[in-house]
Amino acid sequence: MSPMLPLAILLQSTTPAPPPAPATPPETRATDGDILVTARRREESAQDVPIAISVIGGEALTQAGAFNVNRLQQLQPALQFYSSNPRNTAINIRGLGAPFGLTNDGIEQGVGFYLDGVYVGRVGASTFDFVDVERVEVLRGPQGTLYGKNTTAGAINISTRKPSFTPEFRGEVSVGNYDYLQLKASASAPIATDRLAVRLSTSLSSRKGTVLNVRTGDDLHRLENYSVRGQLLWKASDALELQLTGDFNLQNPKCCVQFYARVGATQRPLNRQYAALAAAFGYTPPSFDPFDRVTDLDAELNSRQEIGGASLTANWDVGPATLTSVTAWRYWDWLPANDRDFIGLSITTVSQNPSQQKQVSQELRIASNGSNTLDYTAGIFLFHQTIDTQGSQVQGAAASRYLLNPGNVAPGSSGCATATTAACNPAVLNGLTSRNTISFDNTSFAVFGKLNWQIAPGLRLNPGLRLNYDRKSGSYVAVVTNGAGSTTLSADQLGVLAPQSYAPEFSDWNVSGDVTLSYDVQPDIHLYATYARTFKSGGINLSGLPLNAANTGVDLTTQTVKPERVNHYEVGAKMQFLDRRVTLNLAGFWTDIDDYQATVNNGQLTVIRGYLANAGKVRSRGFEWDASYRPSARLRLYSSGAYTDATYVKFVNAPCPPELSGGNPALNGATPAPAGTPGLSPLVCDISGQWLPGISRWSLSFGGEVNLPARALGGAGEFYLGYDGSYRSKFSSNPSRSLYTDIDGYALSNVRAGYRDTARGLNAFAWVRNVFDKQYFELLSTQSGPTGLIVGQPGDPRTYGFTLAKSF
Repeated sequence: MSPMLPLAILLQSTTPAPPPAPATPPETRATDGDILVTARRREESAQDVPIAISVIGGEALTQAGAFNVNRLQQLQPALQFYSSNPRNTAINIRGLGAPFGLTNDGIEQGVGFYLDGVYVGRVGASTFDFVDVERVEVLRGPQGTLYGKNTTAGAINISTRKPSFTPEFRGEVSVGNYDYLQLKASASAPIATDRLAVRLSTSLSSRKGTVLNVRTGDDLHRLENYSVRGQLLWKASDALELQLTGDFNLQNPKCCVQFYARVGATQRPLNRQYAALAAAFGYTPPSFDPFDRVTDLDAELNSRQEIGGASLTANWDVGPATLTSVTAWRYWDWLPANDRDFIGLSITTVSQNPSQQKQVSQELRIASNGSNTLDYTAGIFLFHQTIDTQGSQVQGAAASRYLLNPGNVAPGSSGCATATTAACNPAVLNGLTSRNTISFDNTSFAVFGKLNWQIAPGLRLNPGLRLNYDRKSGSYVAVVTNGAGSTTLSADQLGVLAPQSYAPEFSDWNVSGDVTLSYDVQPDIHLYATYARTFKSGGINLSGLPLNAANTGVDLTTQTVKPERVNHYEVGAKMQFLDRRVTLNLAGFWTDIDDYQATVNNGQLTVIRGYLANAGKVRSRGFEWDASYRPSARLRLYSSGAYTDATYVKFVNAPCPPELSGGNPALNGATPAPAGTPGLSPLVCDISGQWLPGISRWSLSFGGEVNLPARALGGAGEFYLGYDGSYRSKFSSNPSRSLYTDIDGYALSNVRAGYRDTARGLNAFAWVRNVFDKQYFELLSTQSGPTGLIVGQPGDPRTYGFTLAKSF
């Protein structure tokens, strides 16, 4: 849609440029208020790029408190970010990108995440704090003919500030409630010569948690993030530039917790649903109101991760073109601990998947240097990734009674006083352990290119082509032992945790392409239309497989999933009026995906994790706008919005929602019981026409800033008052839409008021986020079973604080 960039334009117009060095580097600005971007692998005005793109500058990110991708979604209506913990994170654009639910190592992400031109191969590794960021570009729609890794839904491109040959320093400190503290600092200077410069950046973020564990006294959902980044820039000659970058990020929070939100009726026998199970143990959650923000989880919690890497980027201007090489190595080390029964009973005492990812990539690219008639970009991309995961799940003393069927029991009793079933013997499942060893090897190769051909004055044709190869192989081995350490298991134990061993493989070539026709009606009015035919690579299932029809082993036909086939159509207009004081960018899109990769369940009542399968077809269509109005230097307003109709067009064998699950299977044409009524359950459900999960029909962001010139603290500056609002309508938080997991729409408001003195590089402001203390969920999930328990992860409450920034 638009490079409309409401916030980026806001940044340019309201933040006076500091003295030479601290200012946003000249290469990121064009004339007349335009913003230069590198979305098409060359610097050009965002308004001239026939791509749906939004840009947010680093200063605007600071003002809005958007210091990571999660916060970024409040400013970008078409962007969705979901995370029950860093490993189980999804970034979607227009509702597309990654299947909703627990992460499966063996698939690709549809939204490319790039840090200074380096593709980041795990979405979990995108959760770092933004450090010394110059700008963030969000591109919507397929971008595979421009970027090394195929990106079928869009791309997020983060650019950090480069080393400067003029000494400069930037420092920022923020404090707030919940003992919030964030420190940021960066410094840059030449090293003994005008050919070599260095830049060092660091960040620290800490905050007490917003959820209290009444059992342990721990505050959960706390922040504890550290980052450091170093860069060396060597101008070997006027034509050759090399940049060496290294970064290290450590996060050690107590997160990410989900807890009691509500209870819904399933088709399980009543004595096997949550209310009866909790009564059998005499268990009551510490609160039935999730926004009391208390829980009593009894298992260890942790989300420690290390993220880091190094890259070498070379740019060589050979006259008619620039040659670029990006060589990179990155790693991600994930050390979690979870309570996957979500309540204070010893059902699942351990559920975790520590993972170590390593990746190497090499991109070689050539881009023409500004022909008026024919521009081109072409590249070769190589990528290799390995992931090693050591999963474990351990059942506790309450597991037998909670997970196994005790037969008929008297209402309100445990039913185990005289019964002799396995459910009444804690030793049956206590200590039952599955140790999962998972490995993944992923190799990608691509040749890609795009032309920008001026057919006639103002009329351009942009065809692109991509040849792509993907090879994936892996291994999944689950060894299950009982409480005595034996691998000889009873039928009841096998029904909860079953051993598995398989080694899936997938490889495929594909050719994809796109074509864009653009026309400059006037210098400030641009129209474009795009068609893209692209593919998201197939994958392998690495979270366990369902049992076969005879229940004698795993169903090996489900080891792999086919590639997604994407047909994308888009039209757009980018317009500026009144001497560019008004910007209005519009886009309409229609995306059809065949063989959509979806998360499904296997029907085993006690299995926690699902697996991947291909749905028939999904569609995402809608329209978006970005608008900004700058009537004077004293007032800036913006509005962005997206209407997205994202639905399953055809998915006839989908997993059923909890209200249609839990009963005995309705075999041989038997009639299932009504939703929420104990009895027979359908084997699968036809959810054709239902919403895709995680996407709202309407998403909006809006706000602005007003300022008054003033003299204060011995200098000339301005007082300002700013507001940033966002809204999203109801959305589904379950792969198959459920009555119990719809999340109601909500609006959030953030305000700031402060004083800045550009000449002295000073900015001081107070801020309040979620001003009205809106109570909302980021996501809702179902407890395995299905028992009917719905657990949730509340969004942040109201926070407030003060930020002081200084640059020179």
